Amino acid sequence: MKKVLKIVVGVIIFLTLPSLLLFGFVYFKYNEKLPEGIESPKADALANNMLEVLDYEAYKNTDYIEWTFKRRHHFKWNKADNSCQVLWKDFKVNLDLSTPLQSEVFKNNVKIEGSEKQEYIDQATKYFNNDSFWLVAPYKVFDSGVTRQVVTLENAKKALLVTYNSGGSTPGDSYLWHFDDSGKPTHFQMWVSILPIDGLEASWSDWMTTETGAMLPTFHKMLVLGIELENIKTAPSESSN
Repeated sequence: MKKVLKIVVGVIIFLTLPSLLLFGFVYFKYNEKLPEGIESPKADALANNMLEVLDYEAYKNTDYIEWTFKRRHHFKWNKADNSCQVLWKDFKVNLDLSTPLQSEVFKNNVKIEGSEKQEYIDQATKYFNNDSFWLVAPYKVFDSGVTRQVVTLENAKKALLVTYNSGGSTPGDSYLWHFDDSGKPTHFQMWVSILPIDGLEASWSDWMTTETGAMLPTFHKMLVLGIELENIKTAPSESSN
């Protein structure tokens, strides 16, 4: 029995110790305190410049966006109707973003009702909130409940600290946007509840210009991880045709 216990303990240590060491290394190398910023018209100017560089007007006139997130979740978002079809595995949810209770849920094309239905509506909503953020986050800096602050970096450049005080799945999250000389975002740092390390960086550099002229990212790099956004399609609103 003692021999078995020693083997079990040895296996646990063998499996967990490298992970703990790696986490400790990453934590002490990358963890940062949330910087202090100044809420002022200069923050709004930074945000507006980013929107201008990314052609916010083209994004506003885009009514339909379709994309695949990390080859796992597929979305058909009708911005004008505030609805989105969310597909993963055997599930399809016709998500009503204004009135989620009116959403429809299907598994293998069979409609689901009752208490089980709400579980999949909640899951689809979480997928949409997270996966759409990685697609259109720059265009959300003036959303309701958002505060914007200017942060002066060590190199004297200005960065934009955006905090989402309400809405979404994880209110209270903050993001520090970094820009190139034109004001186009290159990456942001994250202070978010779902990550154990504060200040982790993700790239915003792999942009494409869509059919409607809106600029959307196709890939983000975070440490050694990649976040792919594929099969991106857009269509304009009728008024912009």
